[in-house]
Amino acid sequence: MLRPELRLEWFVSFLGVIDTGSFSAAAEAVHRSQPRVSTHVAALEREAGVSLFDRSKRPVELTEAGAVLAEHARTILRQLGNAEEAMAARRGSARRLVTLGSYPSAGAAFVPRLLEHMARTRPAIKVVLVERATLELDAALTAGEIDVYLRPMAPPAGPSVRWRPLWDETLAVVHPPGHPLAELPDPLPVAAVAAYPLITIGRLGSSALGFETYQAFRGEGFEPEAVQATNQPQTLISLVRANLGIGVTNRLAVSTADTRGVRVRRLDAPSGRRVAVHWDATRPLTPAARTLLREILTIPVPPDTEPLVPE
Repeated sequence: MLRPELRLEWFVSFLGVIDTGSFSAAAEAVHRSQPRVSTHVAALEREAGVSLFDRSKRPVELTEAGAVLAEHARTILRQLGNAEEAMAARRGSARRLVTLGSYPSAGAAFVPRLLEHMARTRPAIKVVLVERATLELDAALTAGEIDVYLRPMAPPAGPSVRWRPLWDETLAVVHPPGHPLAELPDPLPVAAVAAYPLITIGRLGSSALGFETYQAFRGEGFEPEAVQATNQPQTLISLVRANLGIGVTNRLAVSTADTRGVRVRRLDAPSGRRVAVHWDATRPLTPAARTLLREILTIPVPPDTEPLVPE
């Protein structure tokens, strides 16, 4: 007999396998890992005391007991959905508020078009923007200050964070016009740039090692010497303009800044910056947050970037 404390997410995983025909496809559909989906179904079978799937078939097929439980599971989740809709109508604007986190260059190059799109197509949803540095966005998600957020995929977020890829962009080098690097053709080799003190986006010290600049340089066998780091693209440009070092950052960052008085070049590196939309898988998304997530995945990526497909 099923215990009253049975977690409803077991039903979600169970129905996901039924609707997609496999555990791996269900994991993608319900935004959970495949081991977690398998664990949920196994726990459900243990509590029910019967097998719910015939795993010898491909795709897997429901047993007679599984078909009976599936009907009840759909009814329960449908009734919960009806209850949510009834309460949402009474909560008014509170359920139509969603908080979007972003780092500065995405905030300048992607978010305005997103917010304009939301205002035009989803006027009942109010989106509140919170702009932070990458690691500060992770902390804001943990604290419940944001619902979904735009974030580079490096360094990786925490294990409970789910993501969907959005775009890929190259790394850029920023130097004064009279610098020796000006004599070299594009793209600039990592070896040539590594010979000079660097100004990077992110942080200094050991916490910076996961950022894209460090990955790109280490991938070519170089340890970058960073003398300054900033999360503001315009600050990086100004530091380079003052001859304090050579800037290395993502292409989108320099495209949103005033680059008068400096040259912007492409870095010849195999890896750049990959950006994704992230959310906390342990905390259910509100209807407004789910709508925002869908819209983020459908609008065009910024210029000078390449769209990424889900892995």
